[in-house]
Amino acid sequence: MSYYQTVNPATGTVEEEFETLSDDDVEQLLADADTAYRGWRRAPLASRREVGSRIAALFRERSEALAAILTTEMGKPIVQARGEVAICAAIFDYFADNAEKFLADEPLEIMGGGEAWVRTEPIGVLLGIMPWNFPYYQAARFIAPNLVLGNGIVLKHARNCPRAALAIVELLRDAGVPDGVYTNVFATNEQVADILADPRIQGVSLTGSERAGSAVGEIAGRHMKKYVLELGGSDPFIVVDPADMAATAKAAALGRMNNAGQVCTASKRFIVLDDVYDDFVTQFVSAVQEFTPGDPASESTTLGPLSSDTAADDLQQQLDEAVAAGATLLLDGGRVEGPGSYFAPAVLTDVTPAMRAYREELFGPVAIVYRVADFDEAIALANESPYGLAASIFGRDEHALQESAAALDYGMVWINGISRSAPDLPFGGVKRSGVGRELSRYGMYEFANKKLVRIPR
Repeated sequence: MSYYQTVNPATGTVEEEFETLSDDDVEQLLADADTAYRGWRRAPLASRREVGSRIAALFRERSEALAAILTTEMGKPIVQARGEVAICAAIFDYFADNAEKFLADEPLEIMGGGEAWVRTEPIGVLLGIMPWNFPYYQAARFIAPNLVLGNGIVLKHARNCPRAALAIVELLRDAGVPDGVYTNVFATNEQVADILADPRIQGVSLTGSERAGSAVGEIAGRHMKKYVLELGGSDPFIVVDPADMAATAKAAALGRMNNAGQVCTASKRFIVLDDVYDDFVTQFVSAVQEFTPGDPASESTTLGPLSSDTAADDLQQQLDEAVAAGATLLLDGGRVEGPGSYFAPAVLTDVTPAMRAYREELFGPVAIVYRVADFDEAIALANESPYGLAASIFGRDEHALQESAAALDYGMVWINGISRSAPDLPFGGVKRSGVGRELSRYGMYEFANKKLVRIPR
């Protein structure tokens, strides 16, 4: 039985299957990747930058075809799919345009005589383990900085987006990436573990679940490999006293419903001060109701299906358990009857620490609203989560909110805005949301050798 399948989540139809590699295939690709890396790292930086720029151009040229793959393969509404392709182009342009500055030698002020500086160099072939919710974007933010830096890449994509994985291979090849410098692998979990343990692999980046992150981190640690983990999130959206409640409610709804709620940095817990709670809830529920499940190929659709029946079933179980334990449905949603993995939005309140929904990530269009007495209680509730990816906070006094950012145990804090990704902004979390950073200059340095060069006098 094939391990990699294109299953259209809008219809439930299996459209294509792909076989996994043999163990001999894996050994050969690792040998080829190691050889290719040694040539790629010696290529002039200008050449690697040119390749990055060509990749960006091809993302733009092939936008419609690439977006259609996302819509078919994981149900992303076509307008959002085009947006994903666009940010990939921006990411490759960003690293191509800024690599010379980021990789320039850094002179050191030293106590002794002579000179010293730090050089930024690649470390080798890296393994990427990518998820299905943003098949191009998640891969791009790993590939772009490391490709331009001079690292080699072996990438294992999610088993339900093989067409997207192969589209990346074709695009990079057409842009001039040499054979073996970038390699896609349709591998089993056991093979991935063996690849990570192989001495020719120098690091790993995973975006996925806590369970997968723990497994990868354990193997990487045992074999002394550098790792970056971008895991789950249960991001708070704190409402203090916004000047425009209608705009805040719409931002909250978009922050929860984008990509059918299948976003690590989506706003998931809405923590609202008592004074504005009723007003926010009324307008928030109204804004959420505007997101109705529809055909992801339609230009007007704002909420596509979830990625799979399994994802929809798991979310329904979390929702049912919360309601059975005493949570209140402000907006009754759930699985939609008929073909496909459609899930109507739901809004919960009265969620208590005894419920799974209090601590678990709800990966889909379900929002939880909490009423709190004051600002201190809001910060305490936001920090009580085991996750620490992104937080948003809305209010009139931006200076006070800036000071409050220091009290939030999160990798990213947005003031009067929902979490957004951009090539020049570092992305990553703390606590059980992961380790390391992607994007910006910080992302380029995660898998780099910061080499000291010293000339004493």
